[in-house]
Amino acid sequence: MRFTKMHGLGNDYVYVNCFEEKVQNPTKLAQIVSDRHKGIGADGLILICPSQIADVRMRIFNADGSEAQMCGNGTRCVAKYVYEHRLAEAQRPFSVPDCPACSASLGIETANGVLTVGLIIDNEDKVQKVCVNMGQPVLAAEDIPVKLPLKKVIEQPMQFQSRAFVMTCVSMGNPHAVFFRDDLATVELERIGPVIENHSIFPQRINVHFVQVDKPTEFTMRTWERGSGITLACG
Repeated sequence: MRFTKMHGLGNDYVYVNCFEEKVQNPTKLAQIVSDRHKGIGADGLILICPSQIADVRMRIFNADGSEAQMCGNGTRCVAKYVYEHRLAEAQRPFSVPDCPACSASLGIETANGVLTVGLIIDNEDKVQKVCVNMGQPVLAAEDIPVKLPLKKVIEQPMQFQSRAFVMTCVSMGNPHAVFFRDDLATVELERIGPVIENHSIFPQRINVHFVQVDKPTEFTMRTWERGSGITLACG
């Protein structure tokens, strides 16, 4: 099987072109290739497949083999691969706020719907940057989902392992729990991450982020990714 290893902000995946390759058991394959000691080493596996409703379809499998709805960093890598390998013809220009004008765009089908991505292409016809329209954040607790008697989970006091936290939950196609802290370096992410991820209030489990505000426009984030553990970034 031929594959490509790519990353966005260090969020690395093994990518397989399913226009050419056949993957019979992606759950098992994701577990094998993601192993950083006995496999290729990655946060998961992404399949680039034909689509009936978009230019291509992407399927995302976490390191534990579970399938995710979408991945922003993975989407950007898929867009670069698709354009440079001519798996689809790029469409009209595309722009999003605070992003340079993109000369071309692609539609990428995910389990959470079709995402439009803009491509910034250099003079050698290589993709240098990709802008993704991630859509509107979902804050309704039942849609994230979070099993709490609240309409929205914003700055909600919580306790995990008898420790106090303040939690905000949001979905950008997959669920995230965000905790703003002033003492990011003291967070024992490898211990508290899986506890929060697998807590009973999250029926689909959840991505866990601890965030420290460094400046008004600069943040430091540590991530425990659902199904993958500690990662350098999370889309």
